[in-house]
Amino acid sequence: MFANVIATLFRMDDQTWRGHANPWCVWTRLTVAPLLLLSVWSRVWLGWWSLIPIAIALLWNWYNARLFSPPQSTDNWASKGVLGERVWINRHQVSIPTHHYTFPHFLAGLAAVGSVIAICGLWALNLPLTLLGLLLLYMGKLWFFDRMVWLYEDMKTATPEYTSWLY
Repeated sequence: MFANVIATLFRMDDQTWRGHANPWCVWTRLTVAPLLLLSVWSRVWLGWWSLIPIAIALLWNWYNARLFSPPQSTDNWASKGVLGERVWINRHQVSIPTHHYTFPHFLAGLAAVGSVIAICGLWALNLPLTLLGLLLLYMGKLWFFDRMVWLYEDMKTATPEYTSWLY
């Protein structure tokens, strides 16, 4: 459900999803969390002016999915992870195998715990705590993403639409 809210908030239509499947989009998206954390931390040096880099980091988060054109091929790990995210979001309309249900929730929870720890670190200006949170966030996010590759591999022939995504 949370993934559906994010997809709606980001207005992820078919064209945006195609560009988001570009490996360059996937890899450059990994810059969002460090940029956001650094922007929030900059309140120490910039005061209220830190809202500018925070806004830029949030804008980059939104714009990144729209920046890249569709890839020449989706037959790669990064693209399949994005395709798996689409399958995951659509799991209430097209059932997925039961072995794909539990662990992604755990990994999303790990990423959420990492986010909370990073926020606490930012609040306290505690660099080790902030970095621990970032590490847990990325561990959960990237492992979740890898599970989405597996999900897509298992589901790529489930519907003609899913099959058409792989080229």
